[in-house]
Amino acid sequence: MKFDFKNIHIGECVRTKAEELGISMVRISNFHKTTEEGIYEMYRQKSLDTEVLLKWCKLLEYDFFRIYAQHLILFAPESQSQNNLLKTKTSSLPQFRKNIYTKQVVDFVLELINTGQKTRIQVIEEYRIPKTTLYKWLKKYNDME
Repeated sequence: MKFDFKNIHIGECVRTKAEELGISMVRISNFHKTTEEGIYEMYRQKSLDTEVLLKWCKLLEYDFFRIYAQHLILFAPESQSQNNLLKTKTSSLPQFRKNIYTKQVVDFVLELINTGQKTRIQVIEEYRIPKTTLYKWLKKYNDME
């Protein structure tokens, strides 16, 4: 199954993970200090408050925030500060490398190419994946199949 990084429904993701782990509704309700209906309401939400999502991450031992990070890698426009080297203003917030690709992102991109949905050039241009990186993925992962 291919995950849709463009249209994230985090409540559905949380529900799926909770079901996969087989965690009881009683435990989930107690952990979140809410009713079963409150939990089902969270499952229906397309987005969740960060504090609530952080609690889900802890309970289910899964980093749901990475789903959003992968969305940014694939779909966020390149920032102007990266384009303009004259801007050397530093931030007190932590800085992260943008080009860290998970296996799910690699699989997503390769599936687009292998099924003919996108060409190699389209992937390079739309997702700003370096040409050498894409060709390494194609060689490494397509040779494994």
